[in-house]
Amino acid sequence: MKRLWYQADGSTTVVLVNLTNSTAHVLKPTPAAPGGRPAQDGRSAPDAAPALTPLGLVTILLGAALPMIDFFIVNVALPSIEADLHASPATLEMVVAGYAVAYAVLLVLGGRLGDTYGRRRLFLWGVAAFGVTSLACGLAPGAWWLVGARVAQGAASALMLPQVLATIHATTRGERRTKAVALYGSVGGVSIVLGQVLGGVLVSADLAGTGWRAVFLVNAPVAVAALLCAVRSVPDSRAEQPTRSDIGGTLLFAASLIALLLPLTEGRAAGWPLWSVLSLAAAPFLAWAFARVELRAERTGGSPLLPPSLLREPGVRRGLTIGLPIFTGFAGWMFVSAVTLQQWLGFSPLKAGLTLIPMGVAQFAASMLAPRLVTRLGSRALTVCAAVHGAGLAILALTVLWTPWASLSPLVLAPGLALCGVGQGVQLALYYRIVLAAVPASKAGAGSGLAATVQQSCLALGVATLGSLFLAMVPGLGMRDAFAVVLAVQLAGLVGLALLSLRLPRGLG
Repeated sequence: MKRLWYQADGSTTVVLVNLTNSTAHVLKPTPAAPGGRPAQDGRSAPDAAPALTPLGLVTILLGAALPMIDFFIVNVALPSIEADLHASPATLEMVVAGYAVAYAVLLVLGGRLGDTYGRRRLFLWGVAAFGVTSLACGLAPGAWWLVGARVAQGAASALMLPQVLATIHATTRGERRTKAVALYGSVGGVSIVLGQVLGGVLVSADLAGTGWRAVFLVNAPVAVAALLCAVRSVPDSRAEQPTRSDIGGTLLFAASLIALLLPLTEGRAAGWPLWSVLSLAAAPFLAWAFARVELRAERTGGSPLLPPSLLREPGVRRGLTIGLPIFTGFAGWMFVSAVTLQQWLGFSPLKAGLTLIPMGVAQFAASMLAPRLVTRLGSRALTVCAAVHGAGLAILALTVLWTPWASLSPLVLAPGLALCGVGQGVQLALYYRIVLAAVPASKAGAGSGLAATVQQSCLALGVATLGSLFLAMVPGLGMRDAFAVVLAVQLAGLVGLALLSLRLPRGLG
C-alpha cells in the first residue's frame, strides 16, 4: 500500500494505492496548514479556513456596508432629529461624533478579538449587536439616549468590520483575493454615497410616520438577514497562536484616538474650549506612550494590540501613507458637497443624494476594473487614477464658478462627479491591496483593523479640517468661492498622492 499526497486549492487529497491489486481509495481531503503543508493531525490548521464561497463573500460585504452606510445616512436626518428631540447643535454633533469615535477607537481591538476567538464568531456578534443598537437608536425617547445608542452602535460596528477584511485575507488566495478586495473597496465608496441617497429617501418618505427614525430602524431587518446568511456561509478562521489581552495598550490606544478625534469633531462647534486644546496637545504624548508599550510587549514576547512589526513592513507603511490624502479628501468632499448642495443650491435631501449617483456608479465600475488596470500598469495605476480624480475636481470647480446659479443642476454636475468616482474607485481598491499584501495571515485581524482605523480616523480628520476651512471661508468669500478653494486644497492632496505613487514598486502584491 502506497500513500500519495496531492496538493490542490489549499487542501491535500490523500490517495491510498494498493500495488498488488491496483485498487485505490481516496481519503477525505485534509486541509493544508499555512505554507501549503497538511496539518499533521489531519485537522484544519487555524489559518487554513475553508474557501470563501460567493454567498459568504456577499454576506460579509453586506456586513461591511452596514456601518459605512450608517455613518453617513444620519447626516440628512439631523434637522429632523433636532426638531423632534429638541436637540442642541452640540448634542447633534455628539450624535455623529459619538459613533465615529467609538468606531475608530475599537476597530483594532475588534480585529484582535477576531484573531483570538474566531472571526466568524465576532462577525456574528457584531451583526447582532448592530441590529439591536440600531433599534435602540430608532426608538430613542430623547437626544442623549440617542447619543448613547450611537456610541454603542459604533462599538458594534468595530466588532463587525475588521472581520470582513480578515476573513477575505485568510480564506482567499491569488486572483480571488484580488477581486474580493476590489469589491470591498467598491462597497466602501458606494456605501457612503448610498447612505446619503437612502437617508434622503427615508426621511422624505416618512414611512408610517417614523420620520428620521426610519434611517435606523431599516438596519434591523437587514442585520437579521445578514445574520442568517452568515451562520450558513461564512467560514471561520483565527490566528494560529491565541494571544493574551493587551489591556495597557488598549487603554493607551483608545486614549490617543479620543484625544485626537473628539476635539477635532466637537471643538469647532463648541468654540474651541480649553479642554479641546489640552486634549489635542496630549494626543502626541499618549501616542508616544502607546508606541513604547507596544514595542516593549513585542520585544518581551507579549501580545501587543498593534504589533509594531506590522509597521515595519514596507507595504503596510506605504499603504497607510497613501490612505491619508485618499480618505481625508473624500470625507471633506462629502461634507462640503452636502452643505453646498442643500444650503447654497437649495436641493432637498433627496435631490442632493440623487445628485451623487453618477459618482457612486462610476466608483463601483472603476473598482471592478482596478485589478485589470493594475495588471497592465502596476503601481502607476494609482498615478493615473489620481490624475483622473484631479481632472474631475477641476471640472467641478470650473462648473461651479462659471455656471449661473439657477443652471446648476444634477445633470450639469454629473461629468465632474463621474470622473471623481472613477479615481476614487481605483484608489480605495489599491489602498487595501497594498496594505493587506504585506500582512501575514496570522495577523490579518490586526492588519485589517489598522487599515480600517486609519480610514476612519482620516474620515474624521477630513471633515474636521476641510469642513472647518470651508465654513470659516463662507462668510468672507461666499459659498461658491469657498467650495472652489476646498476643491483646490483636495487637488493639492491628489498631487501629493501621485508623487507618492511614483515611489511605489511597479509591481503590486
